[in-house]
Amino acid sequence: MSDIIRLLPDSVANQIAAGEVIQRPASVIKELVENSIDAGADNITIVLKDAGRTLIQVIDNGSGMSDTDARLAFERHATSKIKSADDLFTLRTMGFRGEALASIAAIAQLDVRTMLHGASIGTRLIINGSKVESQNPEAAAPGTNIMVKNIFYNVPARRKFLKKDSVELSNILREFERLALVNINTDLSLIHNDTTLHALRRASFKQRIGDLFGKGIEKQLIPVETETSIVRTSGFISLPENARKRNALQYLMVNGRNMLHPYFRKAILQCYDRLISPEEQPNFFINLEVDPETIDVNIHPTKNEIKFENEQAIWQILTAAVKDSLGRFNAAPAIDFDVEDAPDIPVFSPTGGIMLNEELDPTYDPFATADSSKKSNQGGGTLRGSRINGNIPTDWEKLYDDFSRKRDEAMDEVVGSRINDTVTQSDQFIPAFESLTDGVDDTLPATSTMQLKNTYILTPSRKGLMIIDQYRAHVRILYDRYMAMIDEKSFVAQQVMFPEMVQLSASQNVTLETILPYLEKLGFTLSPLGDNSWSILSMPTVVSGKGGSEIISGIINTVEETGEDIASSLYRQVSLSMARSNAINRGRTLTSAEMENLVSDLFKSSSPARTPEGKQIFSVIDIENINSLF
Repeated sequence: MSDIIRLLPDSVANQIAAGEVIQRPASVIKELVENSIDAGADNITIVLKDAGRTLIQVIDNGSGMSDTDARLAFERHATSKIKSADDLFTLRTMGFRGEALASIAAIAQLDVRTMLHGASIGTRLIINGSKVESQNPEAAAPGTNIMVKNIFYNVPARRKFLKKDSVELSNILREFERLALVNINTDLSLIHNDTTLHALRRASFKQRIGDLFGKGIEKQLIPVETETSIVRTSGFISLPENARKRNALQYLMVNGRNMLHPYFRKAILQCYDRLISPEEQPNFFINLEVDPETIDVNIHPTKNEIKFENEQAIWQILTAAVKDSLGRFNAAPAIDFDVEDAPDIPVFSPTGGIMLNEELDPTYDPFATADSSKKSNQGGGTLRGSRINGNIPTDWEKLYDDFSRKRDEAMDEVVGSRINDTVTQSDQFIPAFESLTDGVDDTLPATSTMQLKNTYILTPSRKGLMIIDQYRAHVRILYDRYMAMIDEKSFVAQQVMFPEMVQLSASQNVTLETILPYLEKLGFTLSPLGDNSWSILSMPTVVSGKGGSEIISGIINTVEETGEDIASSLYRQVSLSMARSNAINRGRTLTSAEMENLVSDLFKSSSPARTPEGKQIFSVIDIENINSLF
């Protein structure tokens, strides 16, 4: 049998590595900026053309490279950051594998200019698809300037899967936000198609958060700070009243490195149990500082997943720190007695005696019998503010019997009337629902409704007991209604009496500018105010009375999350966002008529069992399961 194992050419191996490290233009920016940080840069500028598809340029004032280092840096596994495998457990740099530059060079055209500080001349390197075409001395500024052109030009299949420019730019902005949060002592600028999207100057952690996500968010944050021998925790969390229904800002960092850690994220979210509704999530920006020897960052190509040696202990410390902050900053307000008309509270003096504004009857005996009390009252003794009834019954057993008899009679009367009412309502309700549900699954409800915990609607069905999530049911109803209105082009705009301002992040602002023409067709009118702020001048009448800021933010978040082609899916996304914003919340009390209308409207839908996102709306407990309980 002939040999079948072959050594892959470097060009093929580099492209495989690129598939793991470089997924989109945002990945290129992440790797190049982290290299700049490792080189000691404190001023980094990122220049983009066509959302990175045509050009990604990263300019820094770091240490720069010599001629030899510049050439060697683009070879696989060439790095200055580790020398042995043991160094992987003492890492203090962002990069360490030596694969990023080789992977970028394998799928793009590179133009590199670099010069060491103190040198008189730098070097320029031209690379196309891992092949070095030229290297020549050239005047350059101290530091490194890397231009990545035509990403995936030699891998057409990969380039074809790049999203639209608006989606890729949104991904770049989110990556930029993560990089900016862990490098607060670095000046960072982002320029796209000659427009400056960000110009950040070094600042405190809280100021950097405000620079990225709007100054208003700084007022919503409370600090988290604790230090132990295992971990030092610092950062900020949001107050419960500022939790978000969608797209919460949640960032976890360790030793200045971004990470995805579901276990620690869950620890933070659990601290908000019973403080916020299940649909909401808090914002948090938490940085953990641990001994580098207790973590392993070499478990994923993107270095976002990190393994902790003391994971369970850190969970407990993190939970305690967050709960402590919530307790200290979310306490009940103190009573202020220094206000006008405040009550005059007497001060007790051990030597001054007790002064009362009551006239006491010296003959009053609290242990006297009814007869003696009556005689005492007849004698004229009184206690001001009190009245002693002389007709106090003494036959307590007879009194209790009378009370029990009247209670039982009242209960019988109430139960009987409710049974009769239920039968009457059932007789009236069944024909209406049978006509409504002809041809629909026989699990549909058959009689009247009741509400459980102001969240679920309970109604009998032919198979047992149906439990309906009132919020999801209303989302389904409103979504179908809005989609029908779009098909009929029956949206009507209504001018807002007092224009509402919506403050967006840079990434949200880019998305809004892309979808603005579609929003205008639905009746939204927005006017730019500058600094990623917009004024809402009009909205569709179907959402009147609702917060325009919340609706616009929800639409933007839905578009960013799906990443679908806008022309074919925006109206569906807009309908879903408006349905979520206008749906009745869990926790709201509904009348019987409201519940029955909700159930009736739900089963008029073509898809009553699922929300537009595919979440279950109702569940039926079979009569067999109910019988088994008894």
